[in-house]
Amino acid sequence: MVTMSLDPVQVMSGQVKELKVSPSSNGDSRGSWEEKEEFAQDHLGLTTMTKPVTGRRSRKVEGGVFFPKPENAVTVAVSSRVLFRTEREQKVFEQKGVEEYLRYQIEHENEPFAPGPAFPFVKALETVNVRLRELYPQSEELFDIILVTYNHAHVGIRLINTINHHNLFIERFCMTGGSSPIGYLKAWHTNLYLSADAEKVREALAEGIAAATMFMTENLTEVPESQLRVAFDGDAVLFSDESERIFKAHGLDKFFEHERDNEDTLLDHGPLKGFLEALGKLQKKFYAKGQRLDCPIRTYLVTARSAASSGIRALKTLRAWGLEIDEALFLAGAPKGPMLEKIRPHIYFDDQMFHVEGAAEMGTVAAHVPYGIAQKHNQTHNTGVRK
Repeated sequence: MVTMSLDPVQVMSGQVKELKVSPSSNGDSRGSWEEKEEFAQDHLGLTTMTKPVTGRRSRKVEGGVFFPKPENAVTVAVSSRVLFRTEREQKVFEQKGVEEYLRYQIEHENEPFAPGPAFPFVKALETVNVRLRELYPQSEELFDIILVTYNHAHVGIRLINTINHHNLFIERFCMTGGSSPIGYLKAWHTNLYLSADAEKVREALAEGIAAATMFMTENLTEVPESQLRVAFDGDAVLFSDESERIFKAHGLDKFFEHERDNEDTLLDHGPLKGFLEALGKLQKKFYAKGQRLDCPIRTYLVTARSAASSGIRALKTLRAWGLEIDEALFLAGAPKGPMLEKIRPHIYFDDQMFHVEGAAEMGTVAAHVPYGIAQKHNQTHNTGVRK
């Protein structure tokens, strides 16, 4: 079984030492993982050995640079600890303190960080933006990416150098110097927040912001460069945890009975419904141009619900919401990891750590949504769960 902690981004691998948790001001996490000697990640399809930044790269958008208003864009806030890998810097802070940590960052500010677990996802968002700008040159309905970090502003130079080195189009930063970023996320009209800090993710969810804790895995499955793929669990992710509560309290038979009796009653929304809506809104812009079959966004429902016994209510709810899922997999309790390995999503959202771990073991970047009744049961892995 893989040893995991919810606080830091960490490497999920049987060959990696158990992760240690300790206070930190580096990035946005309060934890650390064992430093790896090299940061090569050929499995990402990227050259990620740290090299000095040799010069600023041009990131000018065809037709000119413009920045969408937050209320018009699909805003994705990503912490520095999930966008990049900062294990070495974390260790400096823990062993030598904040002043030496800041000095180290300044001394190494021309050395870019290696990509972290959210890096392929962010690159895919930018690929979609390129296509949207080709079709709608003046539209502000785009992905807008914000880098969020607890770091002191002194570290901003290294982050900017890293972004330029990797040719990312991220112009909006939020460096809080140790303060909570949640208030800023609300001001940015954030549609999704990805962090290594589970506590801050829970705070964001409590404020109605879609959020998830990300984890790093070894031997990542190669993901597409030309199509953004996002996979969602159903209950307590897209939907509320109403049905999951029935299952936890009364068992599988009562769960099936409840779903049959309420087949025509819509499920309430879950924490990531809004993000799926935002993705659907952008998909429809491609459909309007006759590009449904060539859409660079594809969504998936990957649920342990059974199709005949409990799937109808989920599908009717999505249809009533006006949401389209490109592919729906009802697994009837079968492991999700092998299916996700075939889908090759850039990110998969689930409320149960058992499924997050299973996905990561198969090479999928999985994000935990700490919401609903399952959080009281995450320490007990129940392979019979129907969600």
